[in-house]
Amino acid sequence: MLHTLPYQIAFRLQQRSSVIAEHFDLVTVLFADLVGFTQASAGMSPEMLVELLNSIFSRFDIFVDRYGVEKIKTVGDEYMVAGGLPNPEPDHVLRMARLAIAMQEAISTFTIPDGKPLTLRIGMNTGPMVAGVIGTKKLAYDLWGNTVNVASRMETAGLPGRIQVTEATYKRLRSHFVLEPRGEIEVKGKGPMMTYWLFHER
Repeated sequence: MLHTLPYQIAFRLQQRSSVIAEHFDLVTVLFADLVGFTQASAGMSPEMLVELLNSIFSRFDIFVDRYGVEKIKTVGDEYMVAGGLPNPEPDHVLRMARLAIAMQEAISTFTIPDGKPLTLRIGMNTGPMVAGVIGTKKLAYDLWGNTVNVASRMETAGLPGRIQVTEATYKRLRSHFVLEPRGEIEVKGKGPMMTYWLFHER
């Protein structure tokens, strides 16, 4: 359990068996997706596919530890991370931005067997949410709320090789990072939203 949950959460679960759920005022969520990976990997054996995904996600895990944020889960070829929980930290948005940039730089070092490079689409959003552990089987720390949904939309509405962030994230990064407005885009279930591309640290 200590390996699959934040240690503070695992400790609390050991003390009591009730549901753990907490509201956080300010968390940054990142979704990253390997663009076209399903189609690109069609000719790979299951063993090669798992080995490649493991190599990529293991590299990302190193970055997560380096920047002191929390890996939430992987689903297929999607990777989800959050900063600012389970301990609120004022600078977590900056560390999440550094993580996103490191992930984009790292993915260029991987190729599929036919030699084609892999690309990554990343989306980020900052805001309030609920995090916790529910159920009694295969316990996992997960996140819920509008902030999470919008972060996911930032990824799906993004472009390969780019990091798309919401205005809420942009306002907390603009003094430290180089960003450019993408403009207003239509976000499924949310309507028009102003978004920005994150490039690099100043």
